[in-house]
Amino acid sequence: MLEEKIGYTFKDKGLLTTALTHSSYSNESKAHDINIRCNERLEFLGDSVLSLIASSYLFELDRNLFEGDLTKIRAGVVCENALHEFASDIDLGSYLYLGKGEENTGGRTRKSILADAFEALIAAIYLDGGFESARAFVLPYIIDSSAKLIKSGNTEDYKTLLQKFVQQGKGDVLEYSVVSESGPSHNRTFEVQVTLNNTVIGGGFGYSKRQAEQQAAKEALRLFGEIKE
Repeated sequence: MLEEKIGYTFKDKGLLTTALTHSSYSNESKAHDINIRCNERLEFLGDSVLSLIASSYLFELDRNLFEGDLTKIRAGVVCENALHEFASDIDLGSYLYLGKGEENTGGRTRKSILADAFEALIAAIYLDGGFESARAFVLPYIIDSSAKLIKSGNTEDYKTLLQKFVQQGKGDVLEYSVVSESGPSHNRTFEVQVTLNNTVIGGGFGYSKRQAEQQAAKEALRLFGEIKE
């Protein structure tokens, strides 16, 4: 059982079910007049809970780490790749409720789906058992992931690098926005633009907003000559 793997038993089993329910399953159920909530709202909350737990841990980890270092390490710990690894560790994909289309196109191993479901699971534990329960569940992953990042020195992603570059100019405003979504509900593609002071400096596509934002930031860094690839 999943509860045994995560070391937490839910008082409200409905929260766990919602955390494991992908929008594709919810949408297919609605077509049969069955209203089942998907995990998107929990994902939203879980993202914030995860960020707070990671930030608190890193803040106490080393008093000599500057704000920029903390930001870079946290970005690596809470990024889609890291969350996908965390989810894979507990075989989260095998417990998900997916629509037939998503099931048939490899949804149980899709990185964005697993990352989102892991955040939803954090939120479900938080709502069911409080902050300390959520912290007890996710902190071991944060400790392990941050230690690996610090040891390897690989603590920057494209969004972090772009933010660092932009901060060289005072008063500059960097924003990401979704300009289009396409494809079926079980296999959405997002197009994102990144603007600097309302001027488009990059664009990107991805199967999640996070992925598209990373690609947009990468294109912007190319524009500024910060990366050559």
